[in-house]
Amino acid sequence: MTDADAETGDTAADPRDCLPGDVAAVQDALVSWYEDDHRSFPWRETTDAYEILVSEVMSQQTQLQRVETAWHEFLEQWPTVHDLAAAPRSEVVGFWTGHSLGYNNRARYLHEAAQQVVSEYDGAFPEDPDELEELMGVGPYTANAVASFAFDNGNAVVDTNVKRVLHRAFGVPDSADAFEVVASALMPAGESRVWNNAIMELGGVACEKTPSCDEAGCPWRPWCDAYETGDFTAPDVPEQPTFEGSRRQMRGRVVKALSRHGELAFDTLGPRVRVDYAPEGEYGREWLRGLVDDLADDGLAELAERDGETVVRLRE
Repeated sequence: MTDADAETGDTAADPRDCLPGDVAAVQDALVSWYEDDHRSFPWRETTDAYEILVSEVMSQQTQLQRVETAWHEFLEQWPTVHDLAAAPRSEVVGFWTGHSLGYNNRARYLHEAAQQVVSEYDGAFPEDPDELEELMGVGPYTANAVASFAFDNGNAVVDTNVKRVLHRAFGVPDSADAFEVVASALMPAGESRVWNNAIMELGGVACEKTPSCDEAGCPWRPWCDAYETGDFTAPDVPEQPTFEGSRRQMRGRVVKALSRHGELAFDTLGPRVRVDYAPEGEYGREWLRGLVDDLADDGLAELAERDGETVVRLRE
């Protein structure tokens, strides 16, 4: 605080001022609500860090119902981190594409993270969020989720659901720093597993875009600003880009075709990506080359010359 601030009394507001007076009651209400009844997902029934990491990576922008089926099948094929580390990358990427799990880079990163755990940690996952972030493709959110749910050693999770809950319930400003401060102040010490599951469940079933306060028996109604005022404004959430017809969808089709058929020449691959593929057309060799080059830059595909034509295959 500057001297001028001291003279005028002008200080930045502390986000913790948004918290209700009885934080312990708020904590107890949420945990009791969650433990009494919550959605059942298989990754909530395990503390295996590998299984939880797989679920977290799969769940990024993918519906949980689709994730559940894919998660079971993935673990049937690669039950342990050692199994995944030893698998050919092309098989892992092919699985990802075949189950429509989004960006194929996630499959590559998950595969590389498994190899790191085996080679650098002797197959035992690190337990600290900062160490988990050293794994390929594991950012702060995923690292904290794995630390929380596998080892009960995480910080307060702050995702879109949590931001919406905190903004509505306690009037927390739409600021990343404010959300972090309040989320941390609310979480009971040493209880990251149950707390993070509970607050995300609250955002997922009671405080969705269209809230279901009474129907879901929201435990925070006695303290909730939005419930009292009827103003359920929520922080702005960026819209997910349209998938149909997108470059991401086309890249996925390239990977799926190469997974099924192995090495393919450009003009054999093209019609499997777009039915209107024409070698010299708008969606022709130049367009397809751009998709393949992207995949090659990401380490997913490689090109070669064979009998005077360019062929493409997935990298092993």
